[in-house]
Amino acid sequence: MSPDGVDKPGAMDGRLTRRALLVGIPVFLAACQTEGVTTATSLLADTSMYGPVFGEPFPVPAIDTALISPLYYRRTITMLPPHIPDNPGEIVVDPANHYLYHIQADRSAVRYGVGVGREGFGWSGRATIQRKAEWPTWTPPPAMVARDPAARPWANGMPGGPDNPLGARALYLYQGSRDTLYRIHGTNAPASIGQSMSSGCIRLLNQDIIHLYANVPIGTRVTVLSG
Repeated sequence: MSPDGVDKPGAMDGRLTRRALLVGIPVFLAACQTEGVTTATSLLADTSMYGPVFGEPFPVPAIDTALISPLYYRRTITMLPPHIPDNPGEIVVDPANHYLYHIQADRSAVRYGVGVGREGFGWSGRATIQRKAEWPTWTPPPAMVARDPAARPWANGMPGGPDNPLGARALYLYQGSRDTLYRIHGTNAPASIGQSMSSGCIRLLNQDIIHLYANVPIGTRVTVLSG
């Protein structure tokens, strides 16, 4: 996905608690397991976590998890790898490994699989979430409109909906008062999760961005590591 344009912020802000993370999520506790060099205690989703989402203004269909490696579609509570900074409440994106971490206490985090920018389109740095939107409008930037004929009909904005490449939610990244034009957002292309194929934004499964969106307030700090 490419950087987005203008939209109204969403209204779902609030402080994160461990209780809030668990309510309404069918889960079971797994024993400690080794993930690369990291030993993690994982909260593994059953398949209903990625079933259809109801109560939305547009359909959010079930995810065909056969399209995605299990490494990336299981939303997990894990211990932080050594290279991820431990700043509770913050978001850290690790593009090289295709994970987003929402940092909790005691060096734990909620980890999501993500899709990231393809070569030449990646972005790294620090920012804050200053806007949030449900079913956001996608407005491709002028550079994308110029290079991509498919984007040209939407130069003035594509309304939110099931065909919108921003998916069900978007978190807008700012540096100071400057909009970076990069977003953390949903996707209507679940097979892109775990891949490097976007125009720089960070994409999650719609079920995952709905979960993350509900648990991060305006002002949350975001670090995107070098890929």
